[in-house]
Amino acid sequence: MIPSLPRPAWLRTGTVVYALLFFTFLFLPLLVVAAFAFNDAPYPAPPWRGFTLDWFVGGTGPDRIGLFADGPLLASIWTSVVVALWVTLLSVLVGTANAFLLERASFKGKAAMSMLMLAPLVIPGVILGISILAFASRLAQFADDTWGLELEFLRPGLPLVILGQFSYIVAIATLTISARLKRFDRTLEDAAYNLGASRSAVLWTITLPYLRPSLIGAAAIAFLMSFENFNTTLMLVGSDPPLTVMMYGRMREGATPVLNAVSLFLMMASAAIALVLMRRAPDPKS
Repeated sequence: MIPSLPRPAWLRTGTVVYALLFFTFLFLPLLVVAAFAFNDAPYPAPPWRGFTLDWFVGGTGPDRIGLFADGPLLASIWTSVVVALWVTLLSVLVGTANAFLLERASFKGKAAMSMLMLAPLVIPGVILGISILAFASRLAQFADDTWGLELEFLRPGLPLVILGQFSYIVAIATLTISARLKRFDRTLEDAAYNLGASRSAVLWTITLPYLRPSLIGAAAIAFLMSFENFNTTLMLVGSDPPLTVMMYGRMREGATPVLNAVSLFLMMASAAIALVLMRRAPDPKS
């Protein structure tokens, strides 16, 4: 192994300073938010007034409703979970089908179709939400005027939120699964076919187990991206706001440390998911 050349002192110092500045910029706001979730003051910012758990479990007054005693806030968290689960399921299923279509099929216009599948990634979320809302509303109005049908799922609400988030998250799931499928050794499938295995048996016992890491990764990405989505969701939401829209409304009314408590709770949940995925991460050589 060739030893690396010694680096000058200014370069070593610059690297350390850069790393410190980068991680300070990245994590200091999160640490401040986490710390002031325990601040005994009715505002989510300095100065520090003492330690309290009121913003989690609730206090003695009506202005001290904690996270776990705030019914509308808990309902919005559950709404976000439901939406994220649906978006995850649809994105992984359709993303897997797209990956097989792009990597296994041969047809004219394949390159153009691939680009169209990824187009939602470069469209701003607000524009995407407005476009879906306008199209769905016109379609619902047409059905009402022509056949007298009330298609409520095409009105602003959770079905449109799921559709709006799915429209671009599925592209990320497709890329994630396609990257794994592209590396698959198809001689394994050929050997199974030569031994008399059916297509479904090969799919369920060879191909999908190989894709499992990418399926899990795509599901985790889809869930987290759906849960934190705001701009597309804001355009399509109805009377049941997910957490991001609820927090936006609370911020406009006047922020309290409850929002810090929610943020800390979500940071811990995200970190837990990341740790689980890292422990389950496959060997890069596999």
